Amino acid sequence: MSTLTKIDPQTVAAGLKSGKFHLIDIREADEFAREHIGGAVSIPLSQVEQADVKIEAGRTAVFHCKSGMRTEANCARLASRINGDALLLDGGLDAWKKAGLPVRDNAKAPLPMNRQVQITAGTLVLAGVLIGTFIHPAGYALSGFIGAGLIFAGASGWCGMANVLAAMPWNRTA
Repeated sequence: MSTLTKIDPQTVAAGLKSGKFHLIDIREADEFAREHIGGAVSIPLSQVEQADVKIEAGRTAVFHCKSGMRTEANCARLASRINGDALLLDGGLDAWKKAGLPVRDNAKAPLPMNRQVQITAGTLVLAGVLIGTFIHPAGYALSGFIGAGLIFAGASGWCGMANVLAAMPWNRTA
């Protein structure tokens, strides 16, 4: 199976209630901790090959992420982890919430790492521009350094800023 059939949020909700569906959230653990659909299990995409996914007989796996794009891009990879039928929650968590269906949220959980990186990088780029404009032109180098780091992170898949932020006290698990 190389594609997952899309299924709407209302049908997934009914299938969860009846016990027919096994909902699998492929977002990373920090995203899941902040907000998730009740009854979903967390199997981050980064760990899906190591995960021991067991679906009870008579149940169908339904994968989802935030918008559905991550799940769609990895259909074959996800479907290969399941013996039996597998589906995709069309539109992901965003569509689930848009349909007025309930989610479990934890406002005390740290922001997802990608948002922390975006906020930090944006702040440093702005600081470099302001320093370069009002204090000394060498301040522009800070913006250039952060831009180069973002390019490297995108090309390599390794983000030094995310690693530094992950070590911050607010991101440590008890």
